[in-house]
Amino acid sequence: MTKRILEGQVVSSKGNKTIVVEVKRRFTHPFYGKVISRSKKYHAHDEKNKFKEGDKVRIIESKPISKLKTWQVIEKWYRCKQNYR
Repeated sequence: MTKRILEGQVVSSKGNKTIVVEVKRRFTHPFYGKVISRSKKYHAHDEKNKFKEGDKVRIIESKPISKLKTWQVIEKWYRCKQNYR
């Protein structure tokens, strides 16, 4: 089974080797057709403490590291508007 990869923004980096990433998603309601936005926070493992609040990152599923951490940070994530014309 493949591991999920999510993209989100770091909202907290106060823990040692831990960051909290908020992942936002948008979807259309199945009946009403209205676009709805939902968000969820994930605790992710940051081995070198190099990410801080406001950074956009990619996280991947991993084996459980602690009670709340089952995700690891892969990389800093940039999306450039010039590429999406």
